[in-house]
Amino acid sequence: MTVAFLFPGQGSQAVGMGKALYEAFAASRAVFEEVDEALGEKLSTLMFEGDAAQLQLTANAQPALMAVSLAALRALEAEKGVKLERDAVYVAGHSLGEYSALAAAGALSVSDAARLLRLRGQAMQKSVPVGEGAMAALLGAEPELAAKIAGEATAASGSLCEVANDNGGGQIVVSGAKQAVDLAIEIARENGIKRAMLLPVSAPFHCALMAPAAEAMRAALAETTILPSVVEVVANVTAAPVRDPDEIRKLLVAQVCGTVRWRECMGYMHKQGVDLFVEIGAGKVLAGLVKRTAEGARALNVGAPAEVESFSLTI
Repeated sequence: MTVAFLFPGQGSQAVGMGKALYEAFAASRAVFEEVDEALGEKLSTLMFEGDAAQLQLTANAQPALMAVSLAALRALEAEKGVKLERDAVYVAGHSLGEYSALAAAGALSVSDAARLLRLRGQAMQKSVPVGEGAMAALLGAEPELAAKIAGEATAASGSLCEVANDNGGGQIVVSGAKQAVDLAIEIARENGIKRAMLLPVSAPFHCALMAPAAEAMRAALAETTILPSVVEVVANVTAAPVRDPDEIRKLLVAQVCGTVRWRECMGYMHKQGVDLFVEIGAGKVLAGLVKRTAEGARALNVGAPAEVESFSLTI
């Protein structure tokens, strides 16, 4: 069995996430405590019992999701003897999940990942005033049609619309200026895309409007220690493996404005022989995409104590 570990992105957050891991496993508690200390606040309290609207804020959701993923992984390591460098051939994470993947693979410390994700969330939010940007899902669209729709919306509106996520299985997300994204929804429907809808996000992620955030991340990453990863990380913007610290830095900067090429990431790993994908952390979004992007492969989730306890790579 050839295994890849996957780490979820924004949208999987929910109040209460990680609490059961915290209560069940000392190794998980240590992760939440490390993240709280790195940020100088009790993010864990917000995660476990806080206000949903506060958790939704991208500056909170991003480090929180990473914390849950690493807490689940540390529980697997402590309770089930999982060793990433032995048991996985690749790791990959969706958008912010790439930081989780890099921390899992030893390229980033958990503390640095938390600080970087807090900054990333803040910088993304500051790049475009609330209400001026938007994102929309075009369900049932193929990449070529989505790119055509975004281009037409850009030309007709005089403002930016780009493909932000290619998640696979006809799940495409476009991002940009609100008027352009609204127009893209209309054009999509004219092109037979019956399900085209705005997403409840606070900023237009993964498009050129995020350029100020990319520069903020460039400066922060230049000051951050990054080590060679112990397992290859399949990068969002290239859909290819990376281990070199300098290349990791460049790709994390590019990722802020670049398209998340998740369909291609999954296709690459599947073609290399991966037949089991293990999603580590909150939610089950990525595991749900496996059957759409890696036909014949299996998917598991590990985000709760029972899933840690039942976990096995020998079946």
